[in-house]
Amino acid sequence: MASRPGAGARQLALPLPLPLSCARADFLEDGSNAEALAWLDRPEAWPGGRLALFGPAGVGKTHIARATAAARGWRWLEGPALRGLAAPAPGGTVLDDADAAAEERALLHLVNLSAERGEGLLLIGREAPARWAVALPDLASRLRATTAIGIGRPGDALLAALLAKHFAERQLRVAPEVQAWLLQRLARDAATLAEAAARLDRAALAAGGAVTRALARAVLAGWEGFGEGGEDDRSETAPAAPSPPEPALL
Repeated sequence: MASRPGAGARQLALPLPLPLSCARADFLEDGSNAEALAWLDRPEAWPGGRLALFGPAGVGKTHIARATAAARGWRWLEGPALRGLAAPAPGGTVLDDADAAAEERALLHLVNLSAERGEGLLLIGREAPARWAVALPDLASRLRATTAIGIGRPGDALLAALLAKHFAERQLRVAPEVQAWLLQRLARDAATLAEAAARLDRAALAAGGAVTRALARAVLAGWEGFGEGGEDDRSETAPAAPSPPEPALL
């Protein structure tokens, strides 16, 4: 595999983001997602063949759900586009943004028909289905009966491992102290870490150098996913101030 350009070399940075892996083995576990991953590994154990995965934005719900769909050959649907009488697919269906389904009757039909045919159904949303605002009593009843598993914010160890994984996948060498500096300033979600790695990769390729704190600050400053910390980085961008002269001996 070709090595990255060395210092002094310049390369055109093309906007070609690496695809996120959907292999189950590539998912890193911690207390925030271990229960969800265990349930997703056993769809045959879902009560009524239906499961809901919920949590705030940026915790990896959609990424994990896509891995489940890819591994099992399930159909992928988007809630805002769900209209009419969508039939379940052989094997199962994943409905992302299910709490934003365009038509409640379409969602109710999908839930009922999946159960009747014994097809798996995975619903993804921001909150547990029992808290979704729905008007149809039958749909509300089905949602309350759906087993719901939450995904929380990743812990420090998982965030550090995710950032290191993104850099490794891009063959981007970043010193541990720079990674630690980044983790203190980046928003604590998987999507932000992936985007930060992509931006730094493009910048390092264009500059033909390593990812330093100075480069990271220049590239990420002003981006909503990056916040300024209190640590001073002037040592990387300017020479050290000269020492004061020693007093003359009288």
